[in-house]
Amino acid sequence: MDKLKQMESFVSVATRGSLTAAANAEGVAPAIMGRRIDALEGRLGVKLLVRTTRRITLTHEGSAFLEDCQRLLADVANAEASVSAGGVKASGHLRITAPAGFGRRHVAPLIPKFRELHADVTISLNLSDRVIDIAGEGYDCAVRVGDMPDSSLVSVRLADNRRLCVATPKFLKQHGTPQQPQDLARLDCLVLSSDASQTRGWAFKVPKGDASEVIHFKPNGPMDCSDGQVLHDWCLAGYGIAWRSTWEVEAEIQAGTLVEVLREFAAPPNGIYAVFPQRKHLPLRVRLWVDFLKHHYGQSGFWQNPL
Repeated sequence: MDKLKQMESFVSVATRGSLTAAANAEGVAPAIMGRRIDALEGRLGVKLLVRTTRRITLTHEGSAFLEDCQRLLADVANAEASVSAGGVKASGHLRITAPAGFGRRHVAPLIPKFRELHADVTISLNLSDRVIDIAGEGYDCAVRVGDMPDSSLVSVRLADNRRLCVATPKFLKQHGTPQQPQDLARLDCLVLSSDASQTRGWAFKVPKGDASEVIHFKPNGPMDCSDGQVLHDWCLAGYGIAWRSTWEVEAEIQAGTLVEVLREFAAPPNGIYAVFPQRKHLPLRVRLWVDFLKHHYGQSGFWQNPL
């Protein structure tokens, strides 16, 4: 049986949550989809799906394999589109959405550069911290920062994103430098208000026996805000320690205006992703945009010296 067909069937079943729904979408019997999944699991030697009469859930291996399959199938579709396009220029309208802060810094400045290469493409950029239903609201692509939940969307990892504890040299000289996460309890911390994200607190990796674990610590502070840019500005003004992303503070760290603290306790990075609806034929303008982002975000020094 064709390996790609097995992968396509697996992705269809996993994202739709049902053998019947996946079979109906392809116009085959559910038993055929079941045999394809069985053959794939037999070839790999692992269980990818747990099937009951009521629902289908992914195993741990299945979740990891799903992301790889989505990326592989997207790459195959892109390769076919490149050949079939035969040098045809990208055209049409590209609708993009991104988080407000990240989008202002690292998406909006790249759009004019992209149009210099593809003048026949027009672009609309929506900046919002709301998680937009890109398929339902008609967007071609979203740029998202953070852990990706299971969904029927296809995601391409563009770069890593770490969260750092930072403060000005003057603040640390006056108040002392924390040596472990618990030391933050005695220092002024600049935190997002309770109606924003980070409800679990700041994440740190701490030793546990011969290994390590990620803990979450909820610091306190005399000032909080629902807007991350305000926290960034307060931190630069020397009012406390903030927990910010590398894309926000890398340039200031390089310049010495901010100092990273508790580096040895930094939690593993999450990702910066391009996300788009699952389609059999991805429009050339979308594929070129994703490749353009990946190229720029992967350049050495981009986050220290963004456009």
